[in-house]
Amino acid sequence: MQNIAMQRLDSQQIAQTKFKTPREIVTWLGALQAQDYAGAKWSVGLRLPGSAESEIEQALADEIIVRTWVVRGTLHFVAAPDARWMLALVAPRLSAGSARRYKELELDARTLARSNAILAQALQGGKQLARTALLAILEQHGISTQGQRGVYMLQRASLDGLICQGVMQGRDSTFLSLDSFPKSKTFERDEALAQLAQRYFTSRSPATLQDFVWWSGLSTAEAQAGLAAVQSKFVQETLDGKTYWRASSKPTAKSKSPTAYLLPGFDEYLLGYKDRTASLDEPRYKRLTPPNGMLPPTIVIDGHVRGTWKRTFEKSAVVIAASPFTKFAAAERRALETAARRYGEFLGMSCRITGV
Repeated sequence: MQNIAMQRLDSQQIAQTKFKTPREIVTWLGALQAQDYAGAKWSVGLRLPGSAESEIEQALADEIIVRTWVVRGTLHFVAAPDARWMLALVAPRLSAGSARRYKELELDARTLARSNAILAQALQGGKQLARTALLAILEQHGISTQGQRGVYMLQRASLDGLICQGVMQGRDSTFLSLDSFPKSKTFERDEALAQLAQRYFTSRSPATLQDFVWWSGLSTAEAQAGLAAVQSKFVQETLDGKTYWRASSKPTAKSKSPTAYLLPGFDEYLLGYKDRTASLDEPRYKRLTPPNGMLPPTIVIDGHVRGTWKRTFEKSAVVIAASPFTKFAAAERRALETAARRYGEFLGMSCRITGV
């Protein structure tokens, strides 16, 4: 599976990139997992050599990219012009899938309609408010936000295309009205399915239909329809009984020296696929992944996950504690030190790595 792993490093713009801005990277990927805010910023920076964390923050502040619940109903970065059509495509299925949870939380249709209206009104005129402030406003209107009620009301207003998230304020999310963004192109449903399929298979090839179903949260029939509309633009290959679709462009020739990357825990290089065995064997993936599905930050060398890492801060320095699965060769250690320096530069700090 080495070839698949290396091709994915290319298609995901990790091995090399043709882009120069956060907007271009996020647009290319369609949607980029952003449940972990700090990790998501590094996912963008990883694909933009020479970039700084402040650039991704600025793209959010300038409303060029947004953070919202979209594919699979989890938080992602999306380019602002893509937010409305993606939500129109995936939100009805996601909202319907939450019906049981709404009932458990006593969030009936009337309550959700009221909370939507209150949240939309609170953010009119270009206001940007923190999550805690919005929940306080709901409480002032007699709507309880206790337990998970608050987050589900914020999510529902986001899925309904009313609000989205901007730059974090400390540990608190901020929200703004989607009406503050310029009107963007809309697609009929068939066109939207085709657009999402094209973005996915272009940016994550080689990938299977089952990978696309998992990533998008679409039904199998919808995913098949989207792929069928664009499959002429891709090359079909069969390996070990699985059908992969990949872009027709040739992958970058593998370097004679090992290349290493420090991936955040939710990076699309792993979470962009249902089957991750091209880069990480299944037994090890199961051992690494706790019941909540939060895969830790990983060390990738030549396309394969070779360990995990954690960061801590010391004054103006970041310290990377590596936990290799097996001992690294000297060339691999040098490659990892290069990756660590790059991460430090992204944060604007010196960086040292331990455990290797």
